[in-house]
Amino acid sequence: MDHVRLLADCDTGIDDALALAYLCSLDHVWIEAVTSTPGNVDVEQVAANNRALLAFCGKLDIPVLIGAREPLEIPLVTTPETHGPQGVGYATLPDPMSPEPMDLDAVDYWIETARENPGEVTVLLTAPLTNFALALRREPRLPWLLRKVVIMGGTFYYQGNTTPTAEWNTHVDPHAAKEVFSAYTAAAEQGLDSSKLPIVCSLDTTERFEMQPAFLTKLSIEAGCAEPEIVQASDPEGTLSKSSNPLVRYLSDALRFYFEFHRQYDQGYIAHVHDFFAAGVAAGTLDYETRPATVDVETESQLFFGTTVADFRGLWGKPANAHVVVSNDPEAGFAELVQRLGALATKLNENS
Repeated sequence: MDHVRLLADCDTGIDDALALAYLCSLDHVWIEAVTSTPGNVDVEQVAANNRALLAFCGKLDIPVLIGAREPLEIPLVTTPETHGPQGVGYATLPDPMSPEPMDLDAVDYWIETARENPGEVTVLLTAPLTNFALALRREPRLPWLLRKVVIMGGTFYYQGNTTPTAEWNTHVDPHAAKEVFSAYTAAAEQGLDSSKLPIVCSLDTTERFEMQPAFLTKLSIEAGCAEPEIVQASDPEGTLSKSSNPLVRYLSDALRFYFEFHRQYDQGYIAHVHDFFAAGVAAGTLDYETRPATVDVETESQLFFGTTVADFRGLWGKPANAHVVVSNDPEAGFAELVQRLGALATKLNENS
């Protein structure tokens, strides 16, 4: 695989945690930093989750930074009912015994890294776009300086997961998302190469990554656990894993909460792992197809607040400002995830 230098921005989050563990399993991905944005939980908890998970995965050298502490214009709304009070379901991790988040502002770090390494850094955004909007305000040349941008957010021809038309990340800070896409419209008008437009992984395709509990059984077998991990819909809520492998145990406890949440909303005992797919796009490990579009975000209407709209046909008369993912391969993606996380789980068990 081509070497990937990555800045990951997340609001960890069960599916963020899964995505981050996956990225830690990839030898060709160099994580420059993990930056924290408020969303699923408040930003201090996000940073704590990031620090703990990176330490758990043997990545103590990766800096964790904090940027914005609230959305640009509206109050922060978190989602403990979806991800648990600490953001990672029933999972717990030991104190990482690593330094507190760096004093350097995450937004400044992004800008400095991009300026010092033009055309080399990929940005993965699986959180509200608050930090990225602030970075674009401070450095309008970021679209030219970055190698690639991958956004998990929005929904187009698909039901929202927060309102009937709005996706969670965009709904938390729609003003930031609108600024980001407006900045890329302006950059496209100034001649930005289309290869540098953000790749948008919306609910239309991320919800195709519908994880079943059997995934954890396959993972435990791949990791060489003493007993296969069995998670069933008939289990009492909050049942904790007894797996012999700490990574399998952690992911099982986190994902069980997610399975229970989706069942509560009549979607079945499943988990939509949106952020893993976006991480695979950023890492270059998952297949997908895109269509160019001009994306905008509604911030005025009460009924459609936070709704993303994509013009695929040029009806607005504006240049494309994004590549919207329109197809992917969940079966191959889950096979990739089992293999990579199984290898990481085995390695961590051997080193413990």
